[in-house]
Amino acid sequence: MNYCRCALAAALSGVAALGSPPAVAEGPAPVGVLSLAASTSVEVTKDLLAVTFSTTREGADANAVQAQLKAALDTALAEAKKVARPGQLDVQTGNFSLYPRYATPVSGKPSLNGWTGTAELVVEGHDMAAIGQLSGRITTMTIGRVAYRLSREASAKVEDEIVAEAIARYRAKAADYSKRFGYDGYVVREVNVSTSEPGGPMPMQRMAPAAMSAGSALSVEPGKAVVTATVNGSVQMQ
Repeated sequence: MNYCRCALAAALSGVAALGSPPAVAEGPAPVGVLSLAASTSVEVTKDLLAVTFSTTREGADANAVQAQLKAALDTALAEAKKVARPGQLDVQTGNFSLYPRYATPVSGKPSLNGWTGTAELVVEGHDMAAIGQLSGRITTMTIGRVAYRLSREASAKVEDEIVAEAIARYRAKAADYSKRFGYDGYVVREVNVSTSEPGGPMPMQRMAPAAMSAGSALSVEPGKAVVTATVNGSVQMQ
């Protein structure tokens, strides 16, 4: 009986040994590795303006409401196309929706009480002055949203410069810190370079429907955007 138990234990031990991964010899921990980061930022004037015009109509008949929205949009679109220029003042239609409106009585099921619809026209481009003047000539819609942002072209113009500066700062830091730690120099182990993306979508400022009266041009003031380049990684001090 004891012999059987010993044989079973030996067999299980052999299976466990076969199933275990081979031991991996761990080398010595790296010595003289320094992690650091450096960044550079620059302010650039936002060069794109997007204005969204909108209008809302209500009525008992869906076709009538839709026709009113279309008439308002067509009139505004025709006015905008007069001054449209590719890249400088681009025009496109935005949201166009029509949905039912229900009345909720004290008792019983809700009943259809009419229709509400909205239409949008988006004007975007580099010619902010022209866009501002156009806003005063569109009378069938009001300004719903205004957004300023930096184009990718403008960002690319400064990107190479700030990346080079960030790399120079990173190398200067590495050399200085290596010297402070008693080393003669360094070699780069790994490094990552990244830049911000200010050209992407940004929150838009909403305006009250009565904020701009018909015939009033929109005052434009683009402000600044910040483009940032960051370098981070590690070096081996020597």
